Amino acid sequence: MIEWFTTIAIIVSVIAGLVALVLGGIGRTPDDYSVLSTAAVGVVLLVQIVIGIIAPLVGNLPTGDLLEWWIYLITALVLPIAAIAWALVDRSRWATVVMGIASLAVAVMLYRMHQIWFVQGVALVS
Repeated sequence: MIEWFTTIAIIVSVIAGLVALVLGGIGRTPDDYSVLSTAAVGVVLLVQIVIGIIAPLVGNLPTGDLLEWWIYLITALVLPIAAIAWALVDRSRWATVVMGIASLAVAVMLYRMHQIWFVQGVALVS
């Protein structure tokens, strides 16, 4: 992982989640704003996959379990894809809310992935 990219990915996910939740909250059905913001979360995760493949090869090894990190990443990638698929099938305001919740869940998962990559295994000196 690259720390600055993780920050950008979390910001994109939070903004996309809040946009979709607000739009769903005011009763809007899935539209370009909500679907494309959720798709942006998916694109960010695809870039993270490329980074996740290259980073260990160039010496940027995680401090935590690499398998756990990959499981988080693959699961995080499934969330926006499934939410967009839901929005294409169910054209109600609740599909927009689901996209918002999925994007916010991705933000939380990205934060946890950051912890796995950078924080675990580091002993705190007191």
